[in-house]
Amino acid sequence: MEQVFDIAIIGSGPGGYVAGLKAGQLGAKVAVIEADLLGGTCLNRGCIPSKALLSSAELLHRIRTAKDLGVSVEGKVGFDWTAIQARKDRVLARLRSGIKGLFAARNVTLVLGKASLAGPGRLVVQTDGQTRTISAKKIIIASGSVPATIPGWPDDQHYVCTSDQALHWKDLPGKVLIVGGGVIGCEFACMLRGFGVDVTVVEMLSGLLPGMEPGLGRALAAVFAKRGIKVFLDTKVDELKIEDGIVRARLSNGQALEVDRVLVATGRRPNTAGLGLDRIGLDAEKGFVKVNDRMQTMVPDVYCIGDANGRCMLAHAASAQGICAVEDALGHGKDMRLPIPSAVYTFPQVASVGLTSIQAKQQGLPIKVGYFPIGHLGKAQASGEEEGFVLVIRHRQERTLLGVHIIGAHATELIGAAVALIGQDALADDLGRMVFAHPTIGEAVKEAAEDSLDQALHLPPRKLIRMLAEA
Repeated sequence: MEQVFDIAIIGSGPGGYVAGLKAGQLGAKVAVIEADLLGGTCLNRGCIPSKALLSSAELLHRIRTAKDLGVSVEGKVGFDWTAIQARKDRVLARLRSGIKGLFAARNVTLVLGKASLAGPGRLVVQTDGQTRTISAKKIIIASGSVPATIPGWPDDQHYVCTSDQALHWKDLPGKVLIVGGGVIGCEFACMLRGFGVDVTVVEMLSGLLPGMEPGLGRALAAVFAKRGIKVFLDTKVDELKIEDGIVRARLSNGQALEVDRVLVATGRRPNTAGLGLDRIGLDAEKGFVKVNDRMQTMVPDVYCIGDANGRCMLAHAASAQGICAVEDALGHGKDMRLPIPSAVYTFPQVASVGLTSIQAKQQGLPIKVGYFPIGHLGKAQASGEEEGFVLVIRHRQERTLLGVHIIGAHATELIGAAVALIGQDALADDLGRMVFAHPTIGEAVKEAAEDSLDQALHLPPRKLIRMLAEA
């Protein structure tokens, strides 16, 4: 028997499940179709499991450096990888159960199976060899993405794997090569080094965290160097092979490496193959479905959100797009033009929102940059969290706040104030006038904004800074 819904959503990741909850909240009859685990990549193979493992690694790092704060830890400091993985799995199961409970509370129908488009307003769902048909007035594609792989490399996932496998390793390698110095590669490098793994990162571009403010990647590279993480920039892997249980790599800089495993962290690609886009006349460019600012595709009554549209491949962007799509589908539409922050959960953390200095210059915008080292703060020194800085970019004439970039403790939480202000087209003056609690790391955000206005009180005057630098 064919089921009929107001909205059918393909995928239950942070875009799909949030869209389902929003549709239920607005009174729609909604179905969310999931081919795998509830919660999608973010909950099961991305954001949440990686943060669970990073939390254990960071705690271990803090304990090992506790003597810097005058704290003695008796006995040998160690960890139980099996217990760490078991805790991670418990977190994931609890969150999946939470989503299921929220669906029930909002009358959202969860359909387990692989969905494909059968025609306008129609979906076919296959479950355990059985097929069922679903009709919907509106369809939202939220199929997410999968890790990119490198053609021609060995496909033995014990030795050459992606984040999908690495997050659930049963044991840790002694040595690992991470190919890619973006967000995923840097998070894994930080986490694995915390557990004692010998880590080498190879990035083909000139800095870590490409696409973010360049100074953030340089600062993180310096932190990595102190911890013994080897980083090769402007470097490619020319050859990779498995011999006698060892992975041998030859790099473009002439280096030869022998490691136990390789983690490919070169990005992600849209998971739209097999959806039957062509059956409804929907084109995809390299797998990405093109949408407008309301998440509408070129086909009426069909929307696409999250990684599948390629606009911003971040979980929180998918959630915001899901709400935007549902509101438009139910007649409450408005364009989505919100600033989306980026977050990197290394320790120290990295966070960014708005334009980088390079992007601003590419757009021909005259800018003024404010800078404040976190180590100058009383709270940073008191807590032993002195690494990093805050950088604020404003329009030189109009004083509009254009971008805020942070590396340091709690950066992913601190960026929220900047997101709110940039979303309101605020001035750097507005950020500089904010009163942050003292003592906090957040005071560095205010100080950097004031520095962009030549008003920072806890920095020497800029002229004196130049004199000291030249001395």
